[in-house]
Amino acid sequence: EVQLVESGGGSVQPGGSLRLSCAASGFIFSSKDMNWVRQVPGKGLEWVSFIDRGGGSTNYADSVKGRFTISRDNAKNTLYLQMNSLKPEDTAVYYCQNTYYGRGQGTQVTVSS
Repeated sequence: EVQLVESGGGSVQPGGSLRLSCAASGFIFSSKDMNWVRQVPGKGLEWVSFIDRGGGSTNYADSVKGRFTISRDNAKNTLYLQMNSLKPEDTAVYYCQNTYYGRGQGTQVTVSS
């Protein structure tokens, strides 16, 4: 059974940081490109960041470039998203996602003073 389990969300003040994790199981994680996406209630999914299977190639949405860093540890089957300088507009449910296997249940990130 394929599982993607996100964690690490929470409530932070503007300018704060969070590190999201996504534990993958049920498939060969090291063979799959991965993404982080996010969703605000009532709005569509927004792509946030991409990392290739080896971790050597990454890409970011303009809205998070320079503030977020995607990484992965293939030995631990885990995907990460380091989020710095958080803004209120980053408030959303964050999901790790693979084009073939879909996404997990998500983790809530709330940025508010």
